Amino acid sequence: MKIAILTLGTRGDVQPYAVLGQALKARGHQVYLSTAKNFEDMVSAYGIEFKPVEADFQAVLNSEEGKKMMKANPFAIKRNLDSWIYPLIFNSLSEFYLLAKECDLVLYHVKTLADSFADQFPDKMIRASVLPIVEPTIEFANPAFSGLPIPKFLNKLSYTFSNLSIKLLSKPIGQFREKFSMPKKFKVPEVKNIYGISPSFLAVPKDYPSESKFTGFWFGDAEDTLSDDLVHFIQEGEPPLLLTFGSMPFKSKFDLQTAIIKLTAQFNTRIIVVKGWGLDQIKLLETRPKIKVIDAAPYEKLFPLVKAIIHHGGIGTTAACLQAGRPFMICPILYPIGDQQFWGQQAYLKGLAVKPLPMSKTTEYKFLERVGELLTNQGLYENARKMKLQIDHENGLQKTVEEIEKRMTKS
Repeated sequence: MKIAILTLGTRGDVQPYAVLGQALKARGHQVYLSTAKNFEDMVSAYGIEFKPVEADFQAVLNSEEGKKMMKANPFAIKRNLDSWIYPLIFNSLSEFYLLAKECDLVLYHVKTLADSFADQFPDKMIRASVLPIVEPTIEFANPAFSGLPIPKFLNKLSYTFSNLSIKLLSKPIGQFREKFSMPKKFKVPEVKNIYGISPSFLAVPKDYPSESKFTGFWFGDAEDTLSDDLVHFIQEGEPPLLLTFGSMPFKSKFDLQTAIIKLTAQFNTRIIVVKGWGLDQIKLLETRPKIKVIDAAPYEKLFPLVKAIIHHGGIGTTAACLQAGRPFMICPILYPIGDQQFWGQQAYLKGLAVKPLPMSKTTEYKFLERVGELLTNQGLYENARKMKLQIDHENGLQKTVEEIEKRMTKS
């Protein structure tokens, strides 16, 4: 069967879908993953067909205008709507739709806005998500607004805002539908939802439809190996701390390089720093014997070898911490809008992490204080080991494939 997987965003929005595509291919299906062209090498490494779209999210984030839009600057957003944002949406929707038409089944991330053509073939559309931001529940507010003080009685209502994207982007969506001779007015149909989320970490809301499933995280096994110099650094002493802020550019009120140097001295620990896309100032760190700076590494192989992890709070990195059985500290980059604070709070409440600390709000003193708690609170380490055992028994990827194939038999 021909299966299309549609996704957009940063690495954390792409890699889980590549892992899922690889598992579906292993079951004998013909899989096409469509996303921004800058992810071609990564997707191809999983042995599945790649269909590029002109939507380089990395370039958007790293541009000056993109950084202003990330701060929810209304003038920057308005200035770039017609010249940049709308054409990007129109082009990506056109590519996604053409691929979806050719395939027997379509798995899609909500960021792709594929809901805007789901009415054309609702029986073959499945929302495959790693974020529970679409289906309303009374149990928790929309994770996309996790930094806002939303009272519990408004939990369900908070999902309305997440679902407004189709209306707010009606201009490029209308142009896209007109191009393919679809009526401009439409209703998003009810489609099956599958979530690559561990029910041990986040319980399925009791008011979700029975068709909505938390199958467990989608873990793969990258072919990449750890470099010899990195392995040597790790083996030189006690397991080091690790810091990674993923692919999000960010700013802080304090000098992060100085804080990293201070924590190695204050807590007599070593640290691995992953540059990613966001951490570009590293000159002070490169010559320090207790600090190892790397560009990237496969998390599933690196995380089990470190003591604990400091990260931005993306669900992919959070899942990798849980898989490795390591406690962590989340410093949300996207705040107050974004899901990073949500995952940090969930982990804190389960005793798997220290309380989250948004980078834009904290000081060097608070940062170092929280790192000290991460390194010394033994309860975190015991809870992380127990959570790992639960997640190991979930077989999330296998259950997801089974759910997808169940849907195929009904189609």
